[in-house]
Amino acid sequence: MTPRPHATTIVGVRRAGMVAIAGDGQVTVGDVVMKHRAAKVRRLHRDTVLAGFAGAVADALTLFDKFEQQLDRHQGHLLRASVGLAKEWRTDRFLRHLEAMLIVANRDQLLLLSGDGEIIEPDDDLAAIGSGGPYALAAAKALLQNTDLDAAEVARRSLVIAASLCIYTNDEITVETLSTETAAVGDLPAEAPPNQPAAAEEPG
Repeated sequence: MTPRPHATTIVGVRRAGMVAIAGDGQVTVGDVVMKHRAAKVRRLHRDTVLAGFAGAVADALTLFDKFEQQLDRHQGHLLRASVGLAKEWRTDRFLRHLEAMLIVANRDQLLLLSGDGEIIEPDDDLAAIGSGGPYALAAAKALLQNTDLDAAEVARRSLVIAASLCIYTNDEITVETLSTETAAVGDLPAEAPPNQPAAAEEPG
């Protein structure tokens, strides 16, 4: 059987007004590194959704296309699109054999999707997948608990640490981010006070 190309590792982090998904660039076929700078993280649906994959490259690209179709069908609603993909992934005779996992995020949610129909929203706004996932997850947890780094830097540094431990992960890292903040009422510019009527002059 011909070895299939695989790509790893992906980590997603939400923190302090930002969500970030980061991925390394290595693609491995069997025991051979075939590519060092693969793009495993994408911006979808008019740049409102981030998605990263780990697993067989062709399978993951197929899932990206299917997920984007679901986003269009559900007007960009992340959870509904994820449920739609999970149903199709689990029940379709062709898709059920795809070997990949996805981390997806928008300004409101971070989700992990698998071919078993699982849709997981992590409790601590942190997810990692791929062969280096456990290393990246542990590193990101430590960084979140012990530093004030933003989400993008936590994701990047956790992948650097994973790359030093996992032979299927390199340090050619891509990070994509979205702002999760909305303008609060208190952030809106204050209206100028209405003009006060001129004081009536006292008769001389």
